[in-house]
Amino acid sequence: MEIAIKLSQFLLSLSILIILHELGHFIPAKLFKTRVEKFYLFFDIKYSLLKKKIGETEYGIGWLPLGGYVKISGMVDESMDTEQLAQEPQPWEFRSKPTWQRLIIMLGGVTVNFILAFIIYIGMTFFYGEKYINNSEVKDGVWVQNTELEKAGIKTGDKIVAIDGKKIVKFEPSVNMDVLMAKTVLVNRNGEEKTITLPQNFIGKFIDEDKKGLIALRMPFVVGGLQDDSPNKELKAKDIFVSINGQSVRYFDQAEPILSANKGKQLPAVVLRDQKETAVTVTVNKEGKLGVVRGAIKEDNLEKLGYYKFSTEQFGFFESIPVGIDKGFEQLGNYWKQLKLIFNPSTGAYKGVGGFAAIYNVFPDYWSWEAFWSITALLSIMLGVMNLLPIPALDGGHVMFLLYEMISGRKPSDKFLEKAQMVGFVLLISLLLFANGNDIYKAIIGK
Repeated sequence: MEIAIKLSQFLLSLSILIILHELGHFIPAKLFKTRVEKFYLFFDIKYSLLKKKIGETEYGIGWLPLGGYVKISGMVDESMDTEQLAQEPQPWEFRSKPTWQRLIIMLGGVTVNFILAFIIYIGMTFFYGEKYINNSEVKDGVWVQNTELEKAGIKTGDKIVAIDGKKIVKFEPSVNMDVLMAKTVLVNRNGEEKTITLPQNFIGKFIDEDKKGLIALRMPFVVGGLQDDSPNKELKAKDIFVSINGQSVRYFDQAEPILSANKGKQLPAVVLRDQKETAVTVTVNKEGKLGVVRGAIKEDNLEKLGYYKFSTEQFGFFESIPVGIDKGFEQLGNYWKQLKLIFNPSTGAYKGVGGFAAIYNVFPDYWSWEAFWSITALLSIMLGVMNLLPIPALDGGHVMFLLYEMISGRKPSDKFLEKAQMVGFVLLISLLLFANGNDIYKAIIGK
């Protein structure tokens, strides 16, 4: 069931992005009276799942969900229709249109991607508001979940004060990404501020360790359930540990060293059960575990127990517009930073490049419209930025040649564009093979 939910979200998001991107090319092409021969969701290599011709355009759904396309008459594209290009240019063809019209047609797809992302962020701001914790409320510091981050010098219990000189006011999930791409992190440790300089290849080390998170809020040790072989049948679901072996266990990370130091022993413990402290005896197995499944705790219960105070800021429709736009630009800036890191081999960030499996795994295994739209907005930005790269076969490659034509007054020959398209296509396939090869490699080695 979880696979079906993830797959449904993945395909729905992909379909929305592809259709709207291609509409960005289709609409200006039609406005400029350029013939569009095909409009396809997914690729129809050899055959299509569904197709219908309306007017001069064939609309369809292909069988290969790696993208989509519009085939515009007289345009050097992935179809490599050299037979059509060998004929005399016709008034309805792309190559016969003024340069500025061709530029608008080519920029239409990425323009729609960016506009879509900003609209989603505006809508999410209006419907969901902004939920966060003031950084000042994270009184006992953060939980460091990554050993490479610990080696770099950041430890559990540290309070994150600033990242690359920018003061952290709100503790949000985006702090993780900020730390991942940071050069320096200012922390408060036991009242003393320390500046931690992260190594240049930290991202590569983080990817090698394959931990999903870097830092998180410190959470109580909640029993979600018992494993079949658990020796601790006395424990019950929703029990919250207060102490183990006489030592305070306010947070889960405090329990780990106690259990690790007492493998194979029975220990006295106190749990909070039905709002009352209850004494129990727990048995630690040889691995230093209790044989329990960790449980989650709702935000309102965290507040009642005095762990954190959550804040939600609601916005009216018109107030949501500038806030949503700011979020869009923030995500755009972050993704551009990630791209620069990926193209810098010394950072090791290229190891994290993923293909369709990586995108699929971003979606949760439960249905959440908030998560769905948040991921779709980010993917829309990614699609827009990637398509703007000056690689022939991508929109950015076409734009590059059109700008050259506008500046120089000379139009590249169709033969040159065909060869450039082939080179770009090989580069694009290589990137796809590398990204999806990374996914396969990680699946094989279990990461």
